[in-house]
Amino acid sequence: MHPATRILRDEHRSIASVLHGLQELAHIAQDPSVRPDFSVLRAMIYYIDTFPERMHHPKEDQHLFPRVEARSPNAAKIVQKLRAEHERGAAMVHDLERAVTAFEIAWPAGAAQFATAVRDYADFHWDHMRAEEQELLPLAEAVLTEEDWTAVADAFAGNQDPLADLRERDFAQLFSRLVAIAPAPVGLGKPWQRQVA
Repeated sequence: MHPATRILRDEHRSIASVLHGLQELAHIAQDPSVRPDFSVLRAMIYYIDTFPERMHHPKEDQHLFPRVEARSPNAAKIVQKLRAEHERGAAMVHDLERAVTAFEIAWPAGAAQFATAVRDYADFHWDHMRAEEQELLPLAEAVLTEEDWTAVADAFAGNQDPLADLRERDFAQLFSRLVAIAPAPVGLGKPWQRQVA
């Protein structure tokens, strides 16, 4: 396995962890007697917006996809599909942001809509990552040269983030912070408490 493939898969695991946590918290928030800590939900959505949507996906679009397309005429269909999903995913993050805002304003109303937005995004993103790992990466492994892999690995290892001065280590710190503030059983924070009537 090439280092770039390992980086890509590791990034997918981090994204999946946040998605699992967000789904669990959306489920917990269905109980109208438990007021969620909306700052935790917002932090998780911020991670989803800044890491996959503004860093991970642009690197795929700019560095991995064009090289695979250039080496394989069979890649056009899957690359086109994945690029379209990147655009759709960005729009779905805005749906998440609107849903959490509406939920916070109307709490306890809005819990079901928020949970639906979280489920829809998570299902979509897991399908997307699965397509990358099961369709695109095997094709890349078969057709890319060592020179291609070096360029892709350099892009993923370097700072290509469009957010000014935000480096990959900052995402590791953000991920650690999410684990620290997310309530049990998702993270290490105190469980959300039931509201006294």
